[in-house]
This record gives sequence, structure tokens and C-alpha cells, in this order.
Amino acid sequence: MKSISWQNSVVLRMLILFAVIGAGLFLDAQVGFAQEQDESTPRVQILHGRVDPDSDVIYRLFGMKARDKLYVRMANTSGNLDPFLILLDGSADLDELSAAVGEELLVAIGEGRDPLVTIPSILDRYSLVWNDDYGDQHDAAFEFIIPEDGSYQLLIGGAPGISTFGDYRLWIGVNAPEVLSGAAISTGDTLALLDESATEREVSVKEIRDAISEVSLTRSYTLRKLNPGDTVYAYAESTTGELAPVLVLRNFSGKPLRSSNTAGLNSSAAIEYPVERDVSDYRLTVESYLLDGEIPAGEFRLLVGVNAPDVLTGKAQAQGRSPLKEAIEVRLGVKLQQITGVDQQSEKFGAVALLRMEWQDPELAFNPDDCQCEFATYTGDSFSKYADESAINWPDFTLLNQQGNRWVQNRNVVVYPDGRAIYLERFTTDFQAPLFDFTRFPFDDQQLYIQVVSAYPERFFSYSDPAELSDIGEKLGEEEWFIIASDTQIGVEEDRAAFWLNFTVTRHLEFYLYRIFIPILLVIFVSWITFFLKDYGKRVDVASGNLLLFVAFNFTISGELPRLGYLTLMDAILIGTFVVTVLVVIFNVILKRLEVMGRSETAHRIDSLAVWIYPALYVVGALVALWIFYG
Repeated sequence: MKSISWQNSVVLRMLILFAVIGAGLFLDAQVGFAQEQDESTPRVQILHGRVDPDSDVIYRLFGMKARDKLYVRMANTSGNLDPFLILLDGSADLDELSAAVGEELLVAIGEGRDPLVTIPSILDRYSLVWNDDYGDQHDAAFEFIIPEDGSYQLLIGGAPGISTFGDYRLWIGVNAPEVLSGAAISTGDTLALLDESATEREVSVKEIRDAISEVSLTRSYTLRKLNPGDTVYAYAESTTGELAPVLVLRNFSGKPLRSSNTAGLNSSAAIEYPVERDVSDYRLTVESYLLDGEIPAGEFRLLVGVNAPDVLTGKAQAQGRSPLKEAIEVRLGVKLQQITGVDQQSEKFGAVALLRMEWQDPELAFNPDDCQCEFATYTGDSFSKYADESAINWPDFTLLNQQGNRWVQNRNVVVYPDGRAIYLERFTTDFQAPLFDFTRFPFDDQQLYIQVVSAYPERFFSYSDPAELSDIGEKLGEEEWFIIASDTQIGVEEDRAAFWLNFTVTRHLEFYLYRIFIPILLVIFVSWITFFLKDYGKRVDVASGNLLLFVAFNFTISGELPRLGYLTLMDAILIGTFVVTVLVVIFNVILKRLEVMGRSETAHRIDSLAVWIYPALYVVGALVALWIFYG
């Protein structure tokens, strides 16, 4: 099934290569060819444009003379475009040609032949000349002797079998062999014109529903990169309230280029703006007209389109990729590899973690010829420096609950030619743990987390948290605590994308069991055994000694926790033992006093009840503590 799917993709690519080109001949007007020239005079024209994924462009070559040598070269100037050139006769019917090529490819695949081997032979038969890779580069170029006077069609695009995109530089020369080296300089001649009727421009439309309120008086939307020949269309209409939308198109510096409904007379506004050069970061703003000193609020509907004139009617349907620069999705995860320590008094913990981000940005795409590599690698701060120099926004971040410096062991970024990027950073730092709650200490579970927040507003980057990118290490190196649960969460923190790695930790209770609870129980048991002695003086000595032991336990526990403003379970236990021990001391002193006063029988009768009251006090106290802290 994989083989069939791949073969079909090749067929589809070849079909797109020709079918996307509209049929029909360009007007037979001769533009700029009126003056006679010496046949040997070199003429060079240099053109620029853009090829998007699975799209192609047609140029018409005019004034070609028999025996002239035509030289053409196409080079990538941005993105990962792999240039591809085909020269056809001026009268070639591209629809018929596309159908014939597609049929032959299907036959070849059905016979079990390799389509990548078949394609060159098909192109040799149906085209005058074609080229994919020129020399040892991905640039495309060819030399061709014109067989007869007339016009020809030059089809350019990305190489079959792979989806590439980017800007290009196209040299077209007659009797100018320096075109092949890319060193030719334009002579000012017009040898080719873009065939607008055969080249379909990308059409895109997006619908947005938003609102203007006292909090948000203006709504702004950034357009994606626009190419020469594109036309921007926008339509806004009020859907609720008294809103009279004012629509303004501004360039990257905020300078208004077009506006509509500036007087607030209508409930809708529409603008049209033709683009004459490569532009970026143009912005559409929807504002509310000031009415009687107040700004009416309300909801509105906005249609934005590129090369879609029906947007002006307000009835256009969403299609194609978004004409707006939308937030780039960043797949983010954190793997906790080690907990270096938990400082309960300072309410923080140290960790060694690996942060990974994955995203794709066409601005990062590059020509693999530049490095002769499958991918580019950046280490340390080299990627952020490259992004700054290239004016590219990348998903820089901050660890919001980080305390102190972050010590980075290594930082690497891998960028692929199509703009895919993988960011890896292994670091050590301390994190604030503001969710510490010691109420049930030492039987408490604590919520710890690592929070990553984007350095840019959410309209630039959004986060997703695929499960495979986050993990908790099996050997965290923390002896007192162990993790019992973990999860990830994404959200928004002050209009910025945010990610949380949450994990719940609990204590190894063996320390408190062997060092605190068992000794306390033994002390209580010894105190109870003394009730079977009739020497009340000795019992006072034992109880007083126990009181000192409980004081020592209190100092041991208090050294682990911050100075809290609330009572913990351990505090309740120690206070309970203090109270009972103090009562035992007082009780034994009273019995000793009765004995000295000659009332030994009364003392013995009271003492016989105390043997059972003493353990009952602890049982009742334990139940009360459980009800208070767990009830």
C-alpha cells in the first residue's frame, strides 16, 4: 500500500505540474520588441517571483528568432525551493499535454516501472528542453537553440516528487551564455512576460468573528507575506450593537494605505489594495467610529482574502491557507531527569530537565545547496543570533517559576530545509514551589511544577503538549520524595502561551516512622507502664524526662519547615503529647501530695482509673486529629 500511495503522489505531482496551468494563448501583442537588434547582441532579463507548494508559473517568451541561443537559469533565493524548468512550444495545449503525461505515467506505474526513471523520457518527448538539477546544484538551467521564429512557453516550478516552496530569481538570455553561471546582468530587454491567464494565483479567504468593547477598542490582524501581483480584499460588517466598523489597512510601520467607512455612516466597510512588491507584516485594523463622544461597542464579522474579489460582496467562503499570519503551533515538552533537592524552608526545588520544542516556520526554510546538508545545526546561542540577524521570530521562552540562574549544559537547534525546527535544551535550575501545603505533614502530598511561558503574545506562537515529549525520569536521585502522579497542561498566562509540567510528590515515610513515630510510641508506652508503679515520685521524674524528649522532637521537626502561620498534623501530635505529658506530671504530683497527707487509699483509687484513662486520652486525641485534618 505504501508503494501505491507513493506512486500516486508522483502522478498527482506531475498532473499538478501541468494541470494547474490554465489553457489559452496569451494575447499576441509584442511588448517592447518593436526595435530591431543585431542578432548577436546579448539580451538578458532577470525576473523574480515565488513558487508555493504544488503550484507552477508560466512565462511567455516573445520575439524568439531561429538559430538564436536561449539561455535560462532559475535559482532559489528563499525557502527550500528546488527549481524545475520546462520549455514548450508556444502553441502547446497544456490541458492536453497534462492528460497525456498523466496517462503515460499511470501506464508505466501499472507495468511496474520506476516513475522517477519514466518521467525524464516522457518529458524528453513532450517538451523542447527541460532541466531539474544543473551541475552539482539544485538550480535549474539549460541552453537551447531556437528552431524557428515565434513565441514559446516557459514553465517553472518545484521539482516533481517533492513539495518545495520559496522565492526564485530567473535569468532569461538570448545569446548570453553567462546566464548559465548566474553572472549575467540585465540589459533592460523584455524577453518574457508572466502569463496571467495561465498562471493561477493562490486564492485564500478567512472569516473572523470578533468584537469591539471598552476593553478592546481596536482589533488588529497581521497579513502573511504578500507577493507582487497579489490583491488584498477585506470586508467588515457589524453583527450586533451600534457598531459602525472603520476598516484600515496599514503597512509594517503603521502608515495607512487604504481605509473605509471613516465617517461611520454605514454598518459595513470594504477595501481593496493591489500589491506591487514583496511585503510583510501589513495589518488590517477594525475600529469603532466615535459617536457623540463615545465609542459604540459590538460584534462584527470580518472577511479577509488575497486574490479573492468576491470578498467585497461579503459572501465569500473560506478557502485555501489563511491570508493572515497565524500563530505558529509549537509542540512543547519537558522531561524531568533529576530532582537535585527540595528546600522546604525556602519553598523551592532544584531540577535537571530537558526542554524540547518542535515547530515549522517558512521563514526558517533554506536551500540545502548552501550547506550541502540534510539539515542545519546550531549550538549554544548561535540560533538566537541567527534569528535576530534574519529578523525571524522564534519561540523564545522563559521559565516563569525559575529562581536564580539557569545553568545550561547544552542547547541545540536542528533546522530542516522546509523550515521545520527542533529545539533541545538541558538545564539545571531552582524552581519556586508556591503550592507547598504542610497541613498534613508528614503525610502530605505536594504539588510541584515547571512552567514555560512564551516570550511573545499568543498571536505569534501557541503551545501544544504531545504526550511523547514530556516524561518523568525513573531515577530522580531524590531520597526523601518520590513522584506518584504527573501530567501536562497548556493555557494562557497574560496573553502568552503557557505550558506546565505538573507532578505530585509524596514523602518516604520510613524516616518519620523509624525516627519520630516509633520513638514517640515507645515513650508513651513507657509512660503508661509507670502507672503500675506506686512510687509517685519516680513517676514524676519519668514524665518530666519524657517532656524533654518531646521538646527535642519538636526542635527536630521545626528545623525542616518554614515558620508557618498554620498548624500541621505533626504539630498537633507533638502538642498533644506535650499536653498529656504535662497532665501526667500534674496528676502524679497530686497523687504524691495525697500520699504525703496520709490519704494513700484515695490516691490508689484514683490511680487505678488513670491506668486506663491515660491510653484513652491518646486514642481520643488521635481520632480528633484525624477528624480535623482529614474530616
